[in-house]
Amino acid sequence: MRIEQAFVAGAGLMGHGIAQVLAAAGRRVDLYEPDRGRASAGRERIAANLERAVAKGRLDAAARTAILDRIAATDRLAAAAEADLVVEAVFEDEALKRALWADLDAVAPGRAIFTTNTSSISIDRLAAALAPARRPAFCGMHFFSPVPVMPLVELIRGSATDDATADAVRALAADLGKQVIVSADRPGFIVNRILMPLLAEAMRALEEGVATAEDIDAGARVGLNHPMGPLGLADFIGLDVVLGIMRVLHADLGDERFRPPRVLEELVAAGKLGQKTGAGFFAYPRS
Repeated sequence: MRIEQAFVAGAGLMGHGIAQVLAAAGRRVDLYEPDRGRASAGRERIAANLERAVAKGRLDAAARTAILDRIAATDRLAAAAEADLVVEAVFEDEALKRALWADLDAVAPGRAIFTTNTSSISIDRLAAALAPARRPAFCGMHFFSPVPVMPLVELIRGSATDDATADAVRALAADLGKQVIVSADRPGFIVNRILMPLLAEAMRALEEGVATAEDIDAGARVGLNHPMGPLGLADFIGLDVVLGIMRVLHADLGDERFRPPRVLEELVAAGKLGQKTGAGFFAYPRS
């Protein structure tokens, strides 16, 4: 199946990046938020990304215009009626995702492939919001941030996902310039199953006074050759997002390695969510 028209639900950090790479690969995209202002803000972020690429000589002005022209901001869920592909990229909340999928199931055409950008929630639990006949066309397609830069996609098959859906998602990811890794439908899939215990242990080391945040991150960067330290990476991801993933993993696996550390809970409660709020484990200048 050739995917020409996509509907991306969620215009935040992940959703606007997914819309951008789809449009850059020649697809038409409806970028959806129930609030039109948020949808338009997502499209404006794409415009700013493309403008920076032009300024750096990575993209010419004509290509920038063509990409942006393929993206329409919308507050109409009914726009999904034209979609070959629906991508859900809303906040990592199972009830929110399930409610949205139930609504999309009633709108999208039977031919549409349904994919979720969830980073930790069971594909089968989300698929349960769909009519049984729709579930073979549903799978996880987990991108990494920033989507236009990071070359990886996790493909997660649910128990009902059919080969045609998996093949179509593989082909699309290749067209987007992404490498695909395949995970079973297990909590955290591959990357977050590995990453979250690392982030949590770095946070616990900070809580226990083992070292400063700066030295913990320097140890990972210099001693382990990681491109970012774990605390800085958590700030980059968003501490609210990290907390949500850890809660899912801890609830589903019952393993203390995934229990959210106290310092993470406290920072999120204080509204210090990392780079996007200007403060988390580190402080960030606001532009």
